Amino acid sequence: MQRFFFFTFGLCLFISILFSLKSYAQKRPVLAEEEQVQEAVTKEVDELMKSKDFLKKKNKKFASVKGYIVVDIAVVQNGKLSSFFKVDSDIKNIDFMEYLSDTVLDHKFEFKLPKQQRYKIRQTINIE
Repeated sequence: MQRFFFFTFGLCLFISILFSLKSYAQKRPVLAEEEQVQEAVTKEVDELMKSKDFLKKKNKKFASVKGYIVVDIAVVQNGKLSSFFKVDSDIKNIDFMEYLSDTVLDHKFEFKLPKQQRYKIRQTINIE
């Protein structure tokens, strides 16, 4: 009985390690062209604005906020944002702007950039 337990435990441990290594091995692609980065950023920011978590908090705290925001986003090597700068907007709610910038700045993109590379992307975010 004890052997069976250790065998089962060992098998479960091996399988969990195998799956964790598989997910670890799936690396994020490296995007070198500015156009590729622009497309990826646009896609991911749009998905972020439609995500369940974002919409839940937006609808709870900022239900009346609607409009657009034009921002300059700087993406660095590891797929993180280094800056989020508002260029233009018809949204005047400062608390919402802070929530939006925190949300986007906390996001880690599903791609990387080549070493020492940084791209500045102008993005229009529509809030419905």
